[in-house]
Amino acid sequence: MDKNAAIGVFDSGVGGLTVAREIMRQLPEEKIIYFGDTARLPYGSKSKETVIRFSEQIIRFLRTKDVKAIVIACNTASSFALDEVRKVEDIPIIGVINAGARAAVAASKNGKIGVIGTEGTINSGTYAKAIMDMKPGVEVFGKACPLFVPLVEEGMFHDTVTDEISSRYLQELKSKYIDSLVLGCTHYPLIRSTIARTMGSDVTLVNPAYETAVQLRTLLRSMEMNCDEGRNLPVEEKYQFFVSDMADKFRAFATAILPDEVKQTIKINIEEY
Repeated sequence: MDKNAAIGVFDSGVGGLTVAREIMRQLPEEKIIYFGDTARLPYGSKSKETVIRFSEQIIRFLRTKDVKAIVIACNTASSFALDEVRKVEDIPIIGVINAGARAAVAASKNGKIGVIGTEGTINSGTYAKAIMDMKPGVEVFGKACPLFVPLVEEGMFHDTVTDEISSRYLQELKSKYIDSLVLGCTHYPLIRSTIARTMGSDVTLVNPAYETAVQLRTLLRSMEMNCDEGRNLPVEEKYQFFVSDMADKFRAFATAILPDEVKQTIKINIEEY
């Protein structure tokens, strides 16, 4: 395996860009190939079998790019597909669940932890299981917040509608007196300020995107697979973006939240893989 090969990152759409952004910040030498499944989002309302099939197709596409590792930057796909694809793939594949769970356990003082995410992520119970495996006896309260995803994808990061939806969704968790809250969907860090304002200063927000980048850095170093330092590649060569639909809309969104302008996004037919 070429240690200077790219890292594959995929998500159901644009939310995984928050994970890509953290990898860019914490592993600035690494190349990234990102795929957003914009034709088939959202994943959160789809069955486990469907999400596994979609994930397998995307991984087959990323393997054609000779990636050295894959990050499933989607909480729903991490919940449903991670264990399945690891059984058949021979390169490191990590998700966003364990990193977020570990950080939530470390942050909680009173043992009451909240998790927000898509319906698929919450109903799977994956976060709750991971958290309780790490620290038996804690209480985990999950809340599906499906409207957060379309609000983020419409760019409504600071909007009264987002404030109102946040208040309605999170009131239930506030009543449980949680002291840490996992942002269990990669879209949610983009409305972190709204969620923080709703929950109040006594609640620590856990961003699995950040924690996943830390985990990836540790993994690559342990395998001596981190790329050579000092490489000065053009941004266009270093970071490549692929989608299954709406390439122009994706490119505009990515440019708005990533450190550098995204000049090209390539649309592919993911069903061919």
